[in-house]
Amino acid sequence: MSPTSDLVSAAMLLTRLPVRGRPTDPAARAAWAWPVVGGLIGAIAAGVGTALGAMGAEPPVVAAVVLLSLILLTGALHEDGLADAADGLWGGGTRDRRLEIMRDSRIGTYGVIALVLSLLLRWALIAIALQQGQMVEVVLAAAIVSRAPMAIAMRWLPAARDDGVSRGAGRPPAWAAQAGLLLAGLVLLFFGGHGLVAAMLVAGVLLGVGHLARSRIGGQTGDVLGTIQQLSEIAVLVALTSR
Repeated sequence: MSPTSDLVSAAMLLTRLPVRGRPTDPAARAAWAWPVVGGLIGAIAAGVGTALGAMGAEPPVVAAVVLLSLILLTGALHEDGLADAADGLWGGGTRDRRLEIMRDSRIGTYGVIALVLSLLLRWALIAIALQQGQMVEVVLAAAIVSRAPMAIAMRWLPAARDDGVSRGAGRPPAWAAQAGLLLAGLVLLFFGGHGLVAAMLVAGVLLGVGHLARSRIGGQTGDVLGTIQQLSEIAVLVALTSR
């Protein structure tokens, strides 16, 4: 498949953008493009925030609109995964029951808590980045970098189900996962020491969530990947706004 097909595939999988074209099949072969599409999502959201800020809106309001834009552009794909994983990984007594809970469209206590805390943290960190005068670059970096570890998790961990989004997407080729990781690393280089801290935190998220998922459900699912993305985004925001 061509790079164009890979980009179409990544946009169809990760966003609600009205893209057309022939997607790569299986979708995971386009994993190198996931950070690229993340950059597009971040650029649109940051652009909306920049325009709103130029109109005189206060940082908390701008941060809320940027966060809302990120959510709308993805259809809350990763937020839904975080909530479902929180419910399932912590709320079930057996592997099968955990997977059953994660598939249930209803949200439980653990899911609500995880989602609220995630949204509050992202909103606060985006507002801090805005006050520091680096909202655009920080939002862009977080959107790009947070989508690279999903492909690494798909290569590292087996699919926990015989069906579902992750299973259907396939297993990324090594070169595609490595290319996405390289792109994320190049982005973080621009932030010097803070970028190094971000990389370490993201690695910690990947290892921590990965080991938890392996021990609780035997591998990864789309919800686990969404959790990795969300926590990685928070990790990058924390690192790049720290002083």
